[in-house]
Amino acid sequence: MVQASPTTFSDFAVTWRPRIDTALAEAVRFDAGCSPRLREAIEYSLLAPGKRLRPLLALAACRACGGNVEAALPAACAVEMIHCYSLIHDDLPAMDDDDLRRGRPTNHKVFGEGLAVLAGDALLTAAFEVLATQIDSPETAVRCTAELAVAAGAARLIGGQADDLAEEGKVPEAAPPANRTNAQALAQLEAIHRRKTGAMLLVSLRLGGHAAGASDEQLAALDAYGERLGLTFQIMDDLLDVSGSQESMGKRVGKDAARGKLTFPGLLGLEESRQRATVLTAEAIASLAPLGSEVEVLEDLARYVVERNH
Repeated sequence: MVQASPTTFSDFAVTWRPRIDTALAEAVRFDAGCSPRLREAIEYSLLAPGKRLRPLLALAACRACGGNVEAALPAACAVEMIHCYSLIHDDLPAMDDDDLRRGRPTNHKVFGEGLAVLAGDALLTAAFEVLATQIDSPETAVRCTAELAVAAGAARLIGGQADDLAEEGKVPEAAPPANRTNAQALAQLEAIHRRKTGAMLLVSLRLGGHAAGASDEQLAALDAYGERLGLTFQIMDDLLDVSGSQESMGKRVGKDAARGKLTFPGLLGLEESRQRATVLTAEAIASLAPLGSEVEVLEDLARYVVERNH
């Protein structure tokens, strides 16, 4: 069994990312009823090199709550499969219309729009199969399945994406901070990303906690951490869309402004956005105090998110 001893996020990722990749490959070994071309489309996106942030969050949360990290692997796979499906669909012309993802052509550019939709659908459903069949405790499997369904559903991930689409082209003119329109726009932006981005980060943590048999107090600490981490992640993503490069990001940059999307730099400016991310990071780290001594990886992960350049 792999020993989960690293205390930095980088070392934890080096230890566990290969195990996650192996488990993901095993999770999509569908029976002969899956056509070879569909299987290829699924594997093209799911097994592409990536940070695996969400599955690593699940594993680190399990460890922080005193659990056996290995027990959280089904949850880690499930959240990554949901994340991957959402990226395939988000990249479609009817959504964000992207042609580059993780440094490679997006799924629909390689396999066509129809098969890309089906590959995403297959990953969405397979995620719940993994939870239902690979978590030993039936009670834990039910709890994880229900929470992931809510996080990925119409009131969270999908609802946030719907509102994000609806807000395109509605960015308010620059105005003083006291301007009511900007305040309303900021509240709307945070609400969108608590669902679109934050919900999946938060549920990754909670599923890891459930795998460890976390207490209500531990889950509350993970919630407080995850809510702040989710907003920080989106702020940094928005900043990198302005200042990052296509080579480092592995995707097209500058597209948010081109599509008139609501973003944190667009409302707050670059410097205030960075300050907001720094404050949220400090709050996220402080919220981990009730979890005890095994929180170093989550603390370091929060710092990684605010300092990342890709």
